[in-house]
Amino acid sequence: MTEAHWLTAGEIGSAYAARRLSPVELVQALLNRISALDPQLNAFIRVDIEAALDAARDAEKDIVAGRTRGPLHGVPIGIKDIIDVAGLPTTCHSKILLDNIAAEDAAVISRLRAAGAILLGKLSLHEFATGGPSFDLPFPPARNPWNITHHPGGSSSGSGAALAAGLVPLALGTDTGGSIRNPAAICGIVGLKPTYGLVSRRGVFPLAFTLDHIGPMTRCVGDAALLLDAIAGHDARDPGSVPVSCSRFGADLERGARGLRIGFVRHFHETDLPADPEVARALDDVSRVLTQEGAEVRTITLPPLRELSAVQRLIMQAESWAIHASWLRERPGDYARATRRKLMIGAFHSAADYVHAQQHRLQMIAAVDDAFRDADVLLTANAMDPACRIDDEDTLARTYARQARSPFNLTGHPAIALMCGLTKTGLPLSAQLVGRAHDEVTLLRAAAAYERASEWHRHRPPI
Repeated sequence: MTEAHWLTAGEIGSAYAARRLSPVELVQALLNRISALDPQLNAFIRVDIEAALDAARDAEKDIVAGRTRGPLHGVPIGIKDIIDVAGLPTTCHSKILLDNIAAEDAAVISRLRAAGAILLGKLSLHEFATGGPSFDLPFPPARNPWNITHHPGGSSSGSGAALAAGLVPLALGTDTGGSIRNPAAICGIVGLKPTYGLVSRRGVFPLAFTLDHIGPMTRCVGDAALLLDAIAGHDARDPGSVPVSCSRFGADLERGARGLRIGFVRHFHETDLPADPEVARALDDVSRVLTQEGAEVRTITLPPLRELSAVQRLIMQAESWAIHASWLRERPGDYARATRRKLMIGAFHSAADYVHAQQHRLQMIAAVDDAFRDADVLLTANAMDPACRIDDEDTLARTYARQARSPFNLTGHPAIALMCGLTKTGLPLSAQLVGRAHDEVTLLRAAAAYERASEWHRHRPPI
């Protein structure tokens, strides 16, 4: 059997059913790996050892008795430390909230428990899901398992690093401007931002009310579908939650790409924001693979990337200022320098700026919706550059903005990040697929077809 720490959630369930593995054995193996590797990765803020082992023992008893709680029974998961777990601190990786003990589980945590998942602990992030990898915070920044001198993306940095290093088989991330798909790109994993409102945000500290998403981070597309099945659903206590029926999101994973119409948004990375040549070649290869698998790939045009990104950025800055204004006035020195600089920009936007941005947003949603008249799924760049060193502030500042993720926070369409290559220096490259609103089934079908045909997801970092 594959080493336990590299098993997918689907493989874990099969191994339990065949009695080739037990939840206690798996959790202990992961705890041992975390103990050995995390001192150099800093993926975890807190490992909840005793609670995880207790949950594993309970799961094992149920398996022996022939009972199962749900599709994630006995499967461990890491939680970004911006999501409330009752009785544990939700620090948001910040000095501001060091003593913030959650009174109740977030909605997604309740759903995970109901599905049988085992919570391993809280994962690191960029402070308050913004800023960047910072060294002036109570916890060190997470590092990239492919090269620990490099950054792992963000803001769900610990989630990406933990998955890529084999510390967890599943993780939750949040995504306001690309914070699931950025670490997915940089760490070579799968990251899914669902349709806006599909997953409840109740119990998750907000960054921008109209842009925030919660979603799966995994090592394969099948696990992303499995995890989305567990966490999706309407929540009347979240005003952004959408009352839609949630189907089995992995229903079409085996259908392949034949007959799919793929709209390749080339201008994002060819003219709007020219990508690193290795990124551009990898995207062309994704197009080639999907064509070979029977998809029809055609070039399509969306509004300019800089315009989409600018509108998203203004809305995010204005909304995040509304959330943080009081603390920024009273405790500015308790933020990391990078976080403080980003959040302060929102103070200079007027109400008119915000209203005009929201008006432009409606036009851009319509433009993306219109593109799906001629396509079932869109193919776009994710990051325009591979990861750089974690201590290279100038390159970090330049490359973090060079991406094509934030447009789909603005429009709310579901988007998934997939590994699609390695640079000459051995760092992951990633593509992004985008689906119609509330059509995660087709999006995941296309992603799974590419994954099977390319096998990039089987590559592991040299850690």
